[in-house]
Amino acid sequence: MRITILTVGKIKERYLRDGIAEFTKRLGPFCRLEVKELDEERMPDEPSAAQKEQALSREGERLIKQIPSGSRVFVLDVAGKQQSSEELAETFAACASSGDSHLTFIIGGAFGLSDDVRKAAHVRLSFSKMTFTHQMVRLLLIEQIYRAFKIWRGEKYHW
Repeated sequence: MRITILTVGKIKERYLRDGIAEFTKRLGPFCRLEVKELDEERMPDEPSAAQKEQALSREGERLIKQIPSGSRVFVLDVAGKQQSSEELAETFAACASSGDSHLTFIIGGAFGLSDDVRKAAHVRLSFSKMTFTHQMVRLLLIEQIYRAFKIWRGEKYHW
């Protein structure tokens, strides 16, 4: 299976980079993972609602252009559906059995995602009603992808 993560912004904190690197390494036997980082749009320190909307639109256009053809698209969205780790594993299994061998996950930037990106999604996922930084979400997503593969394959994850 191939997994692409499209994300706005770079990881700045070392502890997050280290965690992402660890789970990326662990995913090696399960899938080919590719992470594509897109630059955040520049905005003033206190942007207006219109400036935020314009930035989201530009980021959204760039994200949509990067979606690999034929991939199943998952958007991380606070208004999306929450799934347990077991349900995510079932989603992966269902994708594989229906011929969806390439999954794309999209993480927005500091101000979220445009409506166009949300509309491009096959699945809208929410990790929680709580708010997390988009940088932290990347680590959580990669860990959950790893956990889903372990559950799907019936391998021990919890020690």
